[in-house]
Amino acid sequence: MVPMRSDANFHGDVFGGWIMAQVDIAGSLPAVSRANGRVATVAVTSFVFKQPVFVGDLVSFYAKVIATGRTSVTVAVEVYAERIRLDAEVVKVTEATLVYVATDESRQPRPLPDVTAPRVPPLDTLGE
Repeated sequence: MVPMRSDANFHGDVFGGWIMAQVDIAGSLPAVSRANGRVATVAVTSFVFKQPVFVGDLVSFYAKVIATGRTSVTVAVEVYAERIRLDAEVVKVTEATLVYVATDESRQPRPLPDVTAPRVPPLDTLGE
């Protein structure tokens, strides 16, 4: 992502809320994959801003599942900014831990699927 002027204050510092929203989106992707469906954010257990993000930085989000419960998925997200200059610098700007809960069509908690259950057919059976 590249934050724009509308995502920042008049000094050019990107709003923390913009970063938080992007972190929630990034964290939800592995949570949805593990839950094999809908999830809802239920907690942000940690959120640390380490460096500022500026308009024009190239911001990358890396998320991975670090724990699961019966219905919950905990995800760690790390955020890096590449300062777009002649000598590009990459800095870790944020780290966060979020908890999602798997939900059904009625938006009620549901158990996570068994990880041993196949999600896609094996490659050797495709095209038959």
